[in-house]
Amino acid sequence: MNAVGQDMVRRDGPAKVTGTATYAYEAEVDNAAYCHLILSTIARGQVTDVDVSAALALPGVLTVLTPGNVEKLAPTDDAELAVLQDGEVAYRGQIVGAVVAETSEIARHAAELVHFTYHVDEHDSIFTTDRDDLYRPKAINPGLEPDTSIGNVGEAVRSAHLTVAETYSTPMVHHSPMEPHATTALWQDDSLVLWESTQSVHSVRTDIAGLFSLDAEAVRVICPYVGGGFGAKGSPHGNVVIAVMAARALPGRPIRLALTRQQMFAIVGYRTPTIQETTVAADRDGRFTALAMAAYGQTSRIKEFVEQTAAPTRMMYAAPNRATSHRIAALDVAVPTYMRAPGECPGMFGPEVAVDELADALGIDPIELRVRNEPEVDPETGKPFSSRNLIACLREGAERFGWADRVAGARDGDWLIGTGVAASVFPAFTLRTTANIRFDHNRYTVELGAADLGTGAWTVLTQIAADALGVPVEQVDVRIGDSAYPFASVAGGSSGTATWGSAILTAADTFRDKYGDDPADGDEAENTFIGTGFEGGPYATYAFGAQFAEVRVHADTGEIRVPRLLGVFAAGRIINPRTARSQFVGGMTMGLSMALHEHSVLDPRFGHVINHDLAEYHIASCSDATDVAAHWIEEDDPHVNRLGAKGIGEIGIVGTAAAIVNAAHHATGIRVRHLPLTLDKLLAGLP
Repeated sequence: MNAVGQDMVRRDGPAKVTGTATYAYEAEVDNAAYCHLILSTIARGQVTDVDVSAALALPGVLTVLTPGNVEKLAPTDDAELAVLQDGEVAYRGQIVGAVVAETSEIARHAAELVHFTYHVDEHDSIFTTDRDDLYRPKAINPGLEPDTSIGNVGEAVRSAHLTVAETYSTPMVHHSPMEPHATTALWQDDSLVLWESTQSVHSVRTDIAGLFSLDAEAVRVICPYVGGGFGAKGSPHGNVVIAVMAARALPGRPIRLALTRQQMFAIVGYRTPTIQETTVAADRDGRFTALAMAAYGQTSRIKEFVEQTAAPTRMMYAAPNRATSHRIAALDVAVPTYMRAPGECPGMFGPEVAVDELADALGIDPIELRVRNEPEVDPETGKPFSSRNLIACLREGAERFGWADRVAGARDGDWLIGTGVAASVFPAFTLRTTANIRFDHNRYTVELGAADLGTGAWTVLTQIAADALGVPVEQVDVRIGDSAYPFASVAGGSSGTATWGSAILTAADTFRDKYGDDPADGDEAENTFIGTGFEGGPYATYAFGAQFAEVRVHADTGEIRVPRLLGVFAAGRIINPRTARSQFVGGMTMGLSMALHEHSVLDPRFGHVINHDLAEYHIASCSDATDVAAHWIEEDDPHVNRLGAKGIGEIGIVGTAAAIVNAAHHATGIRVRHLPLTLDKLLAGLP
């Protein structure tokens, strides 16, 4: 029986639920010391003096790291990683020091005793679209053109039967995984071992080796388990650099460093706020004649990060006239980074609400309007789609959800009831990865430096390897999460399973070509899968989906509830239904949280996020997500990759917020265009 496609129990499950899974901060080392970061209390300026005397006088304090008393790093273009190299402060919450002590409690206490004197400069952390210093970036993530134009949008709008031209926005939000960023660092002579909570052990190794002028082979990064990442752990941040510095300052002492929840809101990234000026024009039959988005975002002055907000507008629906642009404000703020479904997640909010607005104005069912604008090929590139089953997702979702029975403004006592729909998309691509397979004592060991941040890689890679080798899963051991294993791409972009699985297939081919079906102990083979890269090959490769939401709004209080969420997806070959459903449901739950709760509030007077803990930064709980269901279309895509798999970790979040906002409008008649959907935005218009 084939292992791929089976509902296999997670291999890492028992270790996690019994507490035996070892995370970065829990690495088994002897005589560890503890490091606590000190963050700037100003938004821009310079450190002019540091008084560490009170901290050093505290029993148990081992050392204090401050600007000017740490080793010089190799020159780098990444200013985020050049920590403590000078006294410049570029944003509130920047790392300006660290204390190392015998216990974490002493280190935290001592950090409060270090006194900094600053020269304070004026700062600017206000993000608006009317700034005179907005600029066009050279590229948007992941290397795409910032602006595109086909046809004449202005003329199409002037001649259209109906046009929706509105501004939508999504706020700054933070990743907030259960496990904070954490490191255990240990120097052993001239080599370094890092136990790091990361989505890419090889990226950490490369960056740290470069900063500390080491050969890559002198750095080992170990990460068997990650307690969530959502993109924030896709590349290293300044905290790991500090951990390495502290370990170097105390030879032979392992250093443990874990961020506090408050520090997680300062130095390890966030999703940039976006403003989306969106235009959808249509003829009398509802066929789009123009699609356009002018997207605005923010970045840090010290390091550019550009969310690809308008990218999905370029390919989602057919329209002969189309234009997208990106403009960025460089502010005195922390550096943004990738967050679950970057680009597509915020960027589909405006268009999917605009399509709903257009459907309402035209009197056309929102599903039918999307069907009428289905493109035959990728509108941006002209490439054929490797597969595109969006219509099938919409149709099946409508049937499962009971879409035909929807009634605008329905009531159940004091509750107004509405339903909404939105489409979702996420690109499918693969990257370079190498896998090694070894046979010994009647068992196959597969090694690659992948990372499982909770997605199920330990399990699905075992299933793929078993089928590739033609043996039961019980005969296969997969080893991941260690830079000592062959190079593997980042666990990000929903590319992990497709990339790493394809690498395993490639290595299995080499192994069986060399040794047949009867290998001897010690036989091994290694091969590298190149991947398509971000731009893909001759086909446009995407996963698609449709999200449906039921929203209830209390007519007197404006309280908002989402009793039902349904997602139907077309994501290629599903390797393991159990882990796939978990990813889809997790994505939709995060989308629910995005829709109703999440908003990192930045106080422009001081340049920092003020709701920087899980008491004030609200995240959806179990009581919010009462009925979240995921289904998928059986999709055979021979073009996307040899495995036939597409990413599933991110597409679940993409359309969820728009579906909820559209359902709230269906219930109340009130159109909300700026997330989150909170009761204050509904109260004034309720009947």
